[in-house]
Amino acid sequence: MSAIIEVKNLSHTYSIGTPFEHKAVVNMNFTVEKGEFLGIIGHTGSGKSTLMQHLNGLLKPTEGEILLGGENIHKDKQTTRAARFRVGLVFQYPEHQIFEETVYKDIAFGPKNMGLSADEIHQRVLRAAAFVGLKEEDLELSPFNLSGGQMRRVAIAGVIAMEPEVIIFDEPTAGLDPAGCKSLLSNIKDYQKATGATVLMVSHSMDDVALLADRLLVLNEGSVEMLATPSQVFVHAERLQQIGLTVPQVTALFLRLKQLGISVDPATYTLDSAVAQLLSLKGGKRHA
Repeated sequence: MSAIIEVKNLSHTYSIGTPFEHKAVVNMNFTVEKGEFLGIIGHTGSGKSTLMQHLNGLLKPTEGEILLGGENIHKDKQTTRAARFRVGLVFQYPEHQIFEETVYKDIAFGPKNMGLSADEIHQRVLRAAAFVGLKEEDLELSPFNLSGGQMRRVAIAGVIAMEPEVIIFDEPTAGLDPAGCKSLLSNIKDYQKATGATVLMVSHSMDDVALLADRLLVLNEGSVEMLATPSQVFVHAERLQQIGLTVPQVTALFLRLKQLGISVDPATYTLDSAVAQLLSLKGGKRHA
Protein backbone atom coordinates (compact mmCIF):
# COMPACT_ATOMS: atom_id res chain seq x y z
CA MET A 1 0.00 0.00 0.00
CA SER A 2 0.99 3.61 -0.47
CA ALA A 3 0.30 6.57 1.79
CA ILE A 4 -2.79 8.65 0.96
CA ILE A 5 -2.23 11.02 3.90
CA GLU A 6 1.08 12.12 5.41
CA VAL A 7 1.13 14.21 8.57
CA LYS A 8 4.51 15.90 8.92
CA ASN A 9 5.67 17.77 12.03
CA LEU A 10 2.09 18.96 12.63
CA SER A 11 1.53 21.39 15.48
CA HIS A 12 -1.45 23.58 16.24
CA THR A 13 -1.69 26.24 18.92
CA TYR A 14 -4.94 28.05 19.69
CA SER A 15 -5.15 31.70 20.80
CA ILE A 16 -1.46 32.44 20.27
CA GLY A 17 -0.22 35.40 22.27
CA THR A 18 -3.19 35.45 24.65
CA PRO A 19 -3.68 34.12 28.19
CA PHE A 20 -5.72 31.31 26.59
CA GLU A 21 -2.87 30.02 24.41
CA HIS A 22 -3.11 26.25 24.17
CA LYS A 23 -1.07 23.67 22.26
CA ALA A 24 -3.64 21.14 21.04
CA VAL A 25 -1.35 19.23 18.67
CA VAL A 26 2.41 18.92 19.15
CA ASN A 27 4.76 17.69 16.41
CA MET A 28 2.63 14.85 15.08
CA ASN A 29 4.11 12.56 12.42
CA PHE A 30 2.30 9.59 10.86
CA THR A 31 0.94 8.26 7.58
CA VAL A 32 -2.38 6.75 6.58
CA GLU A 33 -2.22 4.04 3.94
CA LYS A 34 -4.56 4.07 0.97
CA GLY A 35 -7.57 1.82 1.60
CA GLU A 36 -6.91 1.16 5.28
CA PHE A 37 -9.28 1.53 8.23
CA LEU A 38 -7.52 3.59 10.89
CA GLY A 39 -9.01 3.84 14.36
CA ILE A 40 -8.12 6.96 16.37
CA ILE A 41 -8.33 6.86 20.15
CA GLY A 42 -7.28 9.17 22.93
CA HIS A 43 -8.50 10.77 26.12
CA THR A 44 -10.59 13.95 26.07
CA GLY A 45 -8.26 16.80 25.11
CA SER A 46 -5.72 14.53 23.41
CA GLY A 47 -5.99 16.41 20.11
CA LYS A 48 -8.37 14.14 18.17
CA SER A 49 -10.83 16.81 17.01
CA THR A 50 -8.09 19.30 16.15
CA LEU A 51 -6.29 16.65 14.10
CA MET A 52 -9.49 15.72 12.23
CA GLN A 53 -10.09 19.31 11.19
CA HIS A 54 -6.55 19.56 9.82
CA LEU A 55 -6.92 16.51 7.62
CA ASN A 56 -9.41 18.16 5.28
CA GLY A 57 -8.15 21.72 5.56
CA LEU A 58 -10.67 23.20 8.01
CA LEU A 59 -7.74 24.25 10.18
CA LYS A 60 -4.34 25.44 8.99
CA PRO A 61 -1.28 24.14 10.87
CA THR A 62 0.67 26.45 13.14
CA GLU A 63 3.65 24.37 12.04
CA GLY A 64 4.12 21.41 9.73
CA GLU A 65 2.00 20.19 6.83
CA ILE A 66 -0.63 17.73 5.68
CA LEU A 67 0.04 15.93 2.40
CA LEU A 68 -2.86 14.37 0.48
CA GLY A 69 -1.62 12.11 -2.30
CA GLY A 70 1.80 13.70 -1.86
CA GLU A 71 0.55 17.30 -2.21
CA ASN A 72 0.36 19.91 0.54
CA ILE A 73 -3.36 20.64 0.98
CA HIS A 74 -2.56 24.29 1.74
CA LYS A 75 -0.52 24.76 -1.43
CA ASP A 76 -3.16 27.24 -2.68
CA LYS A 77 -6.88 27.95 -2.28
CA GLN A 78 -7.87 25.62 -5.12
CA THR A 79 -5.91 22.73 -3.61
CA THR A 80 -7.49 23.33 -0.19
CA ARG A 81 -10.99 23.43 -1.69
CA ALA A 82 -10.35 20.21 -3.61
CA ALA A 83 -9.05 18.53 -0.44
CA ARG A 84 -12.36 19.19 1.30
CA PHE A 85 -14.14 17.15 -1.37
CA ARG A 86 -11.45 14.44 -1.39
CA VAL A 87 -11.50 14.08 2.42
CA GLY A 88 -15.03 13.86 3.82
CA LEU A 89 -15.55 14.70 7.47
CA VAL A 90 -18.57 13.43 9.42
CA PHE A 91 -18.74 15.40 12.65
CA GLN A 92 -20.03 14.02 15.93
CA TYR A 93 -23.83 14.33 15.92
CA PRO A 94 -23.87 15.19 12.17
CA GLU A 95 -27.68 15.27 12.23
CA HIS A 96 -27.37 18.74 13.75
CA GLN A 97 -26.09 19.91 10.34
CA ILE A 98 -29.18 18.81 8.42
CA PHE A 99 -31.10 21.75 6.97
CA GLU A 100 -32.76 20.84 3.64
CA GLU A 101 -36.50 20.18 3.32
CA THR A 102 -36.17 16.62 2.01
CA VAL A 103 -33.77 13.75 2.56
CA TYR A 104 -32.93 13.76 -1.15
CA LYS A 105 -31.97 17.46 -1.18
CA ASP A 106 -29.83 17.09 1.91
CA ILE A 107 -27.85 14.17 0.49
CA ALA A 108 -27.54 16.01 -2.85
CA PHE A 109 -26.16 19.21 -1.31
CA GLY A 110 -22.48 18.21 -1.41
CA PRO A 111 -22.52 16.77 -4.95
CA LYS A 112 -24.30 19.93 -6.20
CA ASN A 113 -21.49 22.05 -4.79
CA MET A 114 -19.07 19.90 -6.76
CA GLY A 115 -20.72 21.06 -9.98
CA LEU A 116 -21.86 17.59 -11.08
CA SER A 117 -24.62 16.94 -13.60
CA ALA A 118 -28.18 16.31 -12.40
CA ASP A 119 -27.96 12.66 -13.51
CA GLU A 120 -24.66 12.09 -11.69
CA ILE A 121 -26.06 13.74 -8.56
CA HIS A 122 -29.13 11.51 -8.71
CA GLN A 123 -27.06 8.35 -9.04
CA ARG A 124 -24.81 9.38 -6.16
CA VAL A 125 -27.79 10.12 -3.91
CA LEU A 126 -29.26 6.67 -4.61
CA ARG A 127 -25.93 4.93 -4.00
CA ALA A 128 -25.22 6.84 -0.79
CA ALA A 129 -28.72 6.23 0.56
CA ALA A 130 -28.37 2.50 -0.10
CA PHE A 131 -24.99 2.36 1.68
CA VAL A 132 -26.43 3.81 4.90
CA GLY A 133 -29.59 1.70 4.80
CA LEU A 134 -32.10 4.34 3.66
CA LYS A 135 -34.91 3.23 1.36
CA GLU A 136 -35.72 5.04 -1.88
CA GLU A 137 -39.13 6.02 -0.53
CA ASP A 138 -37.40 7.80 2.37
CA LEU A 139 -35.78 10.29 0.02
CA GLU A 140 -38.82 12.56 -0.33
CA LEU A 141 -39.49 12.69 3.41
CA SER A 142 -38.51 15.60 5.60
CA PRO A 143 -35.35 14.57 7.49
CA PHE A 144 -36.76 16.29 10.56
CA ASN A 145 -39.56 13.73 10.74
CA LEU A 146 -37.09 10.85 11.03
CA SER A 147 -35.67 9.26 14.16
CA GLY A 148 -32.33 10.47 15.47
CA GLY A 149 -30.59 7.39 14.11
CA GLN A 150 -32.15 7.84 10.67
CA MET A 151 -31.21 11.53 10.63
CA ARG A 152 -27.62 10.53 11.32
CA ARG A 153 -27.73 8.16 8.34
CA VAL A 154 -28.95 11.03 6.16
CA ALA A 155 -26.06 13.23 7.29
CA ILE A 156 -23.52 10.46 6.67
CA ALA A 157 -25.03 9.77 3.24
CA GLY A 158 -24.50 13.44 2.39
CA VAL A 159 -20.76 13.00 2.89
CA ILE A 160 -20.64 9.60 1.17
CA ALA A 161 -22.43 11.09 -1.86
CA MET A 162 -19.38 13.23 -2.56
CA GLU A 163 -17.48 9.93 -2.92
CA PRO A 164 -14.37 11.13 -1.06
CA GLU A 165 -11.14 9.16 -1.24
CA VAL A 166 -10.89 9.47 2.53
CA ILE A 167 -13.80 9.65 4.95
CA ILE A 168 -13.41 10.57 8.61
CA PHE A 169 -16.00 9.67 11.23
CA ASP A 170 -15.90 11.47 14.58
CA GLU A 171 -17.68 9.26 17.13
CA PRO A 172 -20.30 8.06 14.60
CA THR A 173 -22.22 5.95 17.14
CA ALA A 174 -22.43 8.55 19.93
CA GLY A 175 -25.87 8.48 21.52
CA LEU A 176 -27.15 5.46 19.57
CA ASP A 177 -28.55 2.33 21.21
CA PRO A 178 -26.58 -0.95 20.85
CA ALA A 179 -28.63 -2.13 17.85
CA GLY A 180 -28.20 1.23 16.12
CA CYS A 181 -24.45 1.18 16.82
CA LYS A 182 -24.03 -2.30 15.38
CA SER A 183 -26.06 -1.49 12.27
CA LEU A 184 -24.27 1.79 11.54
CA LEU A 185 -20.79 0.31 12.03
CA SER A 186 -21.73 -2.52 9.69
CA ASN A 187 -22.81 0.05 7.08
CA ILE A 188 -19.49 1.89 7.42
CA LYS A 189 -17.44 -1.28 7.02
CA ASP A 190 -19.55 -2.41 4.05
CA TYR A 191 -19.04 1.00 2.44
CA GLN A 192 -15.28 0.74 2.82
CA LYS A 193 -15.19 -2.77 1.38
CA ALA A 194 -17.35 -1.80 -1.59
CA THR A 195 -15.54 1.42 -2.50
CA GLY A 196 -11.97 0.86 -1.30
CA ALA A 197 -12.11 4.22 0.46
CA THR A 198 -9.71 5.05 3.26
CA VAL A 199 -11.62 5.33 6.54
CA LEU A 200 -10.55 7.05 9.75
CA MET A 201 -12.77 6.67 12.79
CA VAL A 202 -12.48 8.45 16.12
CA SER A 203 -14.13 6.44 18.88
CA HIS A 204 -14.22 6.08 22.64
CA SER A 205 -15.30 2.47 22.20
CA MET A 206 -12.27 0.21 22.23
CA ASP A 207 -14.47 -2.73 21.31
CA ASP A 208 -15.63 -0.97 18.12
CA VAL A 209 -12.20 0.10 16.88
CA ALA A 210 -10.66 -3.24 17.83
CA LEU A 211 -13.04 -5.09 15.53
CA LEU A 212 -12.98 -2.64 12.61
CA ALA A 213 -9.54 -1.06 12.40
CA ASP A 214 -6.46 -2.31 10.58
CA ARG A 215 -4.32 -0.05 12.78
CA LEU A 216 -4.89 2.18 15.79
CA LEU A 217 -3.51 5.69 16.27
CA VAL A 218 -3.30 6.42 20.00
CA LEU A 219 -3.06 10.11 20.93
CA ASN A 220 -1.90 11.51 24.25
CA GLU A 221 -1.52 15.16 25.21
CA GLY A 222 -1.55 16.24 21.56
CA SER A 223 1.13 13.78 20.45
CA VAL A 224 1.26 10.31 18.90
CA GLU A 225 1.61 7.72 21.67
CA MET A 226 1.32 4.60 19.49
CA LEU A 227 0.50 3.59 15.92
CA ALA A 228 0.18 -0.15 15.39
CA THR A 229 -2.23 -3.03 14.87
CA PRO A 230 -4.90 -3.56 17.57
CA SER A 231 -3.09 -6.57 19.04
CA GLN A 232 0.19 -4.63 19.18
CA VAL A 233 -1.56 -1.73 20.91
CA PHE A 234 -3.65 -3.69 23.40
CA VAL A 235 -0.64 -5.61 24.68
CA HIS A 236 0.27 -2.26 26.30
CA ALA A 237 -2.93 -2.25 28.36
CA GLU A 238 -1.21 -0.83 31.44
CA ARG A 239 0.12 2.14 29.49
CA LEU A 240 -3.28 2.75 27.90
CA GLN A 241 -4.83 2.88 31.34
CA GLN A 242 -2.14 5.30 32.53
CA ILE A 243 -3.14 7.78 29.79
CA GLY A 244 -6.83 7.52 30.59
CA LEU A 245 -7.95 4.83 28.15
CA THR A 246 -9.48 1.41 28.55
CA VAL A 247 -9.09 -1.82 26.59
CA PRO A 248 -11.78 -4.00 24.98
CA GLN A 249 -13.77 -6.10 27.45
CA VAL A 250 -12.31 -9.31 26.02
CA THR A 251 -8.77 -7.95 26.48
CA ALA A 252 -9.49 -6.92 30.05
CA LEU A 253 -10.73 -10.45 30.81
CA PHE A 254 -7.69 -12.12 29.24
CA LEU A 255 -5.31 -9.77 31.05
CA ARG A 256 -6.90 -10.90 34.31
CA LEU A 257 -6.64 -14.56 33.32
CA LYS A 258 -2.95 -14.03 32.55
CA GLN A 259 -2.44 -12.42 35.96
CA LEU A 260 -4.01 -15.49 37.52
CA GLY A 261 -1.38 -17.65 35.86
CA ILE A 262 -3.52 -19.04 33.04
CA SER A 263 -1.68 -19.47 29.74
CA VAL A 264 -3.58 -17.08 27.44
CA ASP A 265 -2.64 -14.23 25.12
CA PRO A 266 -3.24 -10.96 27.03
CA ALA A 267 -3.53 -9.04 23.74
CA THR A 268 -6.66 -10.99 22.71
CA TYR A 269 -9.37 -8.62 21.58
CA THR A 270 -11.84 -10.57 19.42
CA LEU A 271 -14.53 -12.91 20.67
CA ASP A 272 -13.59 -15.60 18.12
CA SER A 273 -9.98 -15.67 19.31
CA ALA A 274 -11.11 -15.71 22.93
CA VAL A 275 -13.42 -18.65 22.39
CA ALA A 276 -10.74 -20.58 20.49
CA GLN A 277 -8.23 -20.13 23.32
CA LEU A 278 -10.71 -21.08 26.03
CA LEU A 279 -11.77 -24.20 24.13
CA SER A 280 -8.11 -25.11 23.70
CA LEU A 281 -7.53 -24.75 27.43
CA LYS A 282 -10.58 -26.84 28.19
CA GLY A 283 -9.36 -29.50 25.76
CA GLY A 284 -5.95 -29.48 27.43
CA LYS A 285 -7.47 -30.10 30.83
CA ARG A 286 -9.62 -32.88 29.43
CA HIS A 287 -6.48 -34.70 28.24
CA ALA A 288 -4.59 -34.16 31.48
